[in-house]
Amino acid sequence: MFTGLIEHLGTVSSAVTDEGGCTLIISNSAPILGDCHIGDSIAVNGACLTVTEFDNDKLGGWFKVWLANETLERTDLGERKEGDQVNLERAMGAHIRFGGHFVQAHVDGTATIVKREVDGDSLCLGFQLPEATAARPSLLAYLIPKGYVTIDGASLTLTGVDDLERTFEVMLIQHTQQKITLSKKGLGAKVNIEVDMVGKYVEKSVVAGLGGRGGDGLRTLIEKVVEDVLAKKGIIAR
Repeated sequence: MFTGLIEHLGTVSSAVTDEGGCTLIISNSAPILGDCHIGDSIAVNGACLTVTEFDNDKLGGWFKVWLANETLERTDLGERKEGDQVNLERAMGAHIRFGGHFVQAHVDGTATIVKREVDGDSLCLGFQLPEATAARPSLLAYLIPKGYVTIDGASLTLTGVDDLERTFEVMLIQHTQQKITLSKKGLGAKVNIEVDMVGKYVEKSVVAGLGGRGGDGLRTLIEKVVEDVLAKKGIIAR
């Protein structure tokens, strides 16, 4: 479990991809390796990855992670190249003050930056989600104004959501701009999105309460319930 509060910016020093997946080495990572062990989880741009090797002395401290093809399909990590900075956060410790929100670092999908506007010292960023498919339903149902969203591993507050345009916006204060990579990304860049897990549990509970099954779309399920009621009252034929 993570908080979405980025601890440090690391640098990709090696990215090797083959048919099985991708190996990344993240250097300049000493500040988060002081208590590191093989097998520990570190969120890299919002994706929970397992440390397979590390050295806290060379390259300013580095660690190695392996990305399966499924991770490459769901995130932007397959596009990372040498020299790119990435957001890093260690798994949450039981002894720390909890900030941000509950983040699993299980990326749901990607979005594209479609808006960058400076507002005083702050930066307004707009994102567009891809069109929904049967394999990848839309994430819009889990996005609400003033709700939480995790973008590249950073816990941020939604300032606006447009369901028709499949877009949403966040505002980065000056401090946040300096601490995460998001402010450096330009129009057209992809970002990793994880929606608030609470919304997923609420949806599943509602679907179960209405007699649906896992994988049923909520809209489809509600339509079915309405049809059943109308059929029982003889208003429509089944």
